[in-house]
Amino acid sequence: MPLALLALAVGAFGIGTTEFVMMGLLPDVAGDLHISIPAAGHLVSAYALGVVIGAPLLAALTARMSRRTVLIALMAMFVAGNALSAFAPGDGSLLAARFLSGLPHGAFFGVGAVVATAMVPPERKARSVSLMFLGLTVANVAGVPVATLVGQHLGWRATFLGVSVIGLAAIASLALLIPHDREQAASSAGVRGELAALKSLPVWLALGTTVAGFGALFAAYSYVTPMLTDAAGYAETNVTLLLALFGVGATAGNLLGGRLADHSLRGTLFGGLASLGLVLLLFPLLMRAEWSAALAVALLGMAAFITGSPLQLMVMEKAAAAPSLASSANQAAFNLANAGGAWIGGLALAAGFGTTSPALAGAMLAVLGLGVASVAYAVDRRRATPSAGRVVTSHVPDESGALHH
Repeated sequence: MPLALLALAVGAFGIGTTEFVMMGLLPDVAGDLHISIPAAGHLVSAYALGVVIGAPLLAALTARMSRRTVLIALMAMFVAGNALSAFAPGDGSLLAARFLSGLPHGAFFGVGAVVATAMVPPERKARSVSLMFLGLTVANVAGVPVATLVGQHLGWRATFLGVSVIGLAAIASLALLIPHDREQAASSAGVRGELAALKSLPVWLALGTTVAGFGALFAAYSYVTPMLTDAAGYAETNVTLLLALFGVGATAGNLLGGRLADHSLRGTLFGGLASLGLVLLLFPLLMRAEWSAALAVALLGMAAFITGSPLQLMVMEKAAAAPSLASSANQAAFNLANAGGAWIGGLALAAGFGTTSPALAGAMLAVLGLGVASVAYAVDRRRATPSAGRVVTSHVPDESGALHH
């Protein structure tokens, strides 16, 4: 695999760390700024809002720029957002800085996925995407716990300064390792052409599969702490270590999914969603003992992230004329899944169905994801079947997104 993928992974590591570290720093930030924990929670929402808005917007606006330049510019924005977070004088300015930090998130992964697949043969595309996402999953294993410890001992501002340094390292890596001969303009059609490429039912079905599939994950994962303490009987002090098991599972699932998807993209997607649904369905049973609860957390991460690379590639293939925008939109869908899954899991808890009920709600979302993926498969088969008297042409995208007949 090209060494340039390491540069993308370094950027992904920094982004993954800053996205999730705020959850662990909420009490410290709230105490320092003299605000309530719920008010500090808005800092998490501000970042997610930045991702949802920035992913398609920045991908479309930078469509005619070289992808190498775009990646460096996005990482520079990321550094600026985290530096401003470190020096924010109050909660209002920190809220704005967190929003700015989230803006380049989705576009970086979206454009990065296109660059990663352009550097490898077709039979290794999914694996290249999984190696870029490796930075994100490793952030959950090492980046977030270390950054949280730094914040607790040196102050939360030191954490964001540290993440800014990671961002600078990513910029240097991108400048050194991504070859100039790989620079590609995402599209010559401009913003309207990019957006027009998304007017496709298969694209929206692929995005819908992402929302449902990862919504299943976050319906359970958002409430995994009370499951581990109230149902499995773990002490709160052990939860951080158990969450690292989730990161280990996610890392293994991400690498496995990339390897399998290069052999069967659709088969890996269906298998991943089915496995996720099964793990979530078994959660109430697995949470009855400490050893099985730890296994459940690791399996949850593995089953969910098996689908990461297949979904990213599928969205890109369905919008061949605008792969950067479609890939970035998939990251926005991921964050919508985060918010929507947590909300649905919360509804199950509020209805009094029990501590592990969010997992069962997640299992239903996984089934929904399988249903949407099945509809997408049926639509693809119908479009691929020539009807009587109709000539079917083959549209093959090259690395720049142009269509050849």
